[in-house]
Amino acid sequence: MAEIEDGHVDVVGMWVTEDGHIRQELLPDGRYDEARGDRASAYTGRYKVTGSHLDYVDDTGFTATGDIRDGVLYHEHLVLYRESNPS
Repeated sequence: MAEIEDGHVDVVGMWVTEDGHIRQELLPDGRYDEARGDRASAYTGRYKVTGSHLDYVDDTGFTATGDIRDGVLYHEHLVLYRESNPS
């Protein structure tokens, strides 16, 4: 399971860049799947949530971080927005 406890931000769902080119799905089991353009699953790995901070470890061993501020995910140099669920 994703390491999300009381007081930690709920990050599960799809996050996308403004242009829709990068789509990062944060799964409830603590895994993520990131698509870039037409390339599905360009990056996959696991994440941990501590408060509003995220630590990522790609399946290749690459590490990255992110922070949620005002409902926006700042992931290294990327700015991602939570995708609305279609009704």
